[in-house]
Amino acid sequence: MTVPAESIESVQQLTTGWRTMVLDRDPDADVRDLPGIAVRWADSRFGFWNCITLTEADAGAELLRQRLNQAVDIMRTKRHPGLLWLFEDLLDDEARSALETTAEQAGLQYAFPGTGMAGDLLPIPEPVHPDLTFARVGTDEQLRAYADLQSRAYGFPLEEGREGLVGSALWKNGLHAYLALRRDEPVACAAAIEARGRLFITFVATDPRWQRKGYGEAVTRKALYEGARATGLTRATLHATAAGAPVYPRIGFKPNTRIHFYGLKG
Repeated sequence: MTVPAESIESVQQLTTGWRTMVLDRDPDADVRDLPGIAVRWADSRFGFWNCITLTEADAGAELLRQRLNQAVDIMRTKRHPGLLWLFEDLLDDEARSALETTAEQAGLQYAFPGTGMAGDLLPIPEPVHPDLTFARVGTDEQLRAYADLQSRAYGFPLEEGREGLVGSALWKNGLHAYLALRRDEPVACAAAIEARGRLFITFVATDPRWQRKGYGEAVTRKALYEGARATGLTRATLHATAAGAPVYPRIGFKPNTRIHFYGLKG
């Protein structure tokens, strides 16, 4: 079995992009690269900054069992909960068949699904939406609005999202992070970061009160447009939630690997 290059790319985008962003949040964060395991863990109340993933291609059932047990041991040493990202295409057929049982035996609980996506789609036309204007995040007030959109979209308390983002110089200067504004009210957001020669789209969110109006797609296009204009990159990647998965192919992204997200059993 040969693992598709796009699936390996998807894992590498996570480990590269998250390393930069997690260290921005905490310079002493755990960002170890162990045999078969990448740790990207800030031990933050903002759970997205607490991440671990498996990195070996063609992993069999026994290796999967070993790595999941090792990952769980690491997760249990942390103060704050986080997620294990498991990229399905990295497993061989036997390991895939055993995944549900193996994860449960290791002490993991399934959280939600995702999909890796990528495409040689840049540059794209400058986006317009009749309801929206766009603003690049450059102030603490705008970054707080971005954090609050994350919290509302994913069900976090506002203070957790703010702990994850507010005060960051990277988010105001190093990322192409954009707010979509409807009559000056922030309603959606998206960011792009350069990672291994790709434009990595991340932290897309829409206020639940304003979903299904094309706002998330529009602000994603804005981050892509401005990021490509600034960097000259032509390939983009992202990790889609179930809600976002139908949207991104309209921009030009193609799905590759399924992603399984797990937390520790309660």
